[in-house]
Amino acid sequence: MPRRVYIESSVISYLTSRTSRDLVVAAHQQVTLDFWERISQFEMCISVYLIAEISQGDHAKAQTRMGLIANATLLQTSPEVEALADALIAQKSVPAKARLDALHIAVCAVHGVDFLLTWNCKHIANAQTMHLIENTCTELGYACPRLCTPLELQES
Repeated sequence: MPRRVYIESSVISYLTSRTSRDLVVAAHQQVTLDFWERISQFEMCISVYLIAEISQGDHAKAQTRMGLIANATLLQTSPEVEALADALIAQKSVPAKARLDALHIAVCAVHGVDFLLTWNCKHIANAQTMHLIENTCTELGYACPRLCTPLELQES
């Protein structure tokens, strides 16, 4: 059975944006494109939270973003997801202003997803706060998904 990877909106953004003039961002975009060529090796998972984010803005661009997730497994939200997101915020694992990020993490933990793939290194894939997120998930009886960037899921 393939490992499950949840796709967060920053990954979709990197896939569909024009190549950045910023060399670091451009490199991240290329790494994301390279990873996307191997997405079939994983069970791609999404949530209503991702759909809400990527369906905003220009209609044509939103359709392009939505097309990327057409074959993904939709993870359902639940009171457990909401409660875990609330706990992540209450325990200051994720700042209150980043509730959507807490919801992405929570839906993955509740559904036992292996990886949460993101370029959001401020609130999600952050080495300084990752242990707080992991501790909160564990305290509430959930295994925390591996919070990582596409760079960390490169083929060896």
